[in-house]
Amino acid sequence: MTSLSAWLAGFIALILLGRAIWILRAEARDEDAGRPRGIPPGKGYTQIESDYSSGVGGGNQLTTRVPQDPQEYARAFVPRRAGKHTTENQE
Repeated sequence: MTSLSAWLAGFIALILLGRAIWILRAEARDEDAGRPRGIPPGKGYTQIESDYSSGVGGGNQLTTRVPQDPQEYARAFVPRRAGKHTTENQE
């Protein structure tokens, strides 16, 4: 690599790095512009449907029910057999 191409590659990399930092700082200052994240807590479920077709007559359809209550949603990730763990000293 000649020195000119090395300088040119370094200059381009510096411009790309500066632009990336500029974009990240601009996004960090943005306060979501009033757009809510997720869905509001409530009762009931949100249904998500996904369809898959292989094109040869086979396929799959899946419906997932996601609870709108945050506590119920969190309980879905805890195993049913999760017991209470104690840290008692056994002698």
